Parts: sequence; structure tokens; C-alpha cells
Amino acid sequence: MLAILLALAVGASHHACHLDRDMRGHLRRTSSAKRAFKATHPCPGNGTTGGRCAGYVVDHVCPLACCGPDSPANMQWQTSAEAKAKDAWEQDCSTCAR
Repeated sequence: MLAILLALAVGASHHACHLDRDMRGHLRRTSSAKRAFKATHPCPGNGTTGGRCAGYVVDHVCPLACCGPDSPANMQWQTSAEAKAKDAWEQDCSTCAR
């Protein structure tokens, strides 16, 4: 029991922000922030500022799970392959500048 409480305390101090989740448990993202990012950062693949961007995803530089803001200033284009590689290590929140 003590080990469980200790693990919860460590986890709580690691993520001090409120993480808003949808009914499936996914972190909520605001579509308006993504639209604002796309308006000023056209798709690297086809140059459009709306709709899909084949082969690319909008990535949060500092992940939402690490209390990164859901704002255009924290977004970047990333290839789908780069995104998969980043997903493997990005839960280490020490990489985010605070």
C-alpha cells in the first residue's frame, strides 16, 4: 500500500498541471489552435494552409502530457516517421524547457 501511495505522489508532482481528457482518455486538443498554426505554417508537403497534409502531422514540441500548452507557439510540422520515433521517448518531460 505504501508503494502505491508513493508512486501516486511521485506521479502527481511530476505532472502538476491539469490534463483535460475526452471520454476515451485521450488528451483534449483545441481545433482552433491547430487551425491557427496551419494558417501561419503551410503544409511542408503541399503548401496548403487547411485540410490534410499527407505524410505530416502537427506535433506539440512539449507534449500536452508534459503540461505543454495547446497553442500554435508549441506546435511544429513533423513527418509521420519522425512522430512515431518521438512518441517512443517523449514521455520524458525533462526535455521540455520550463
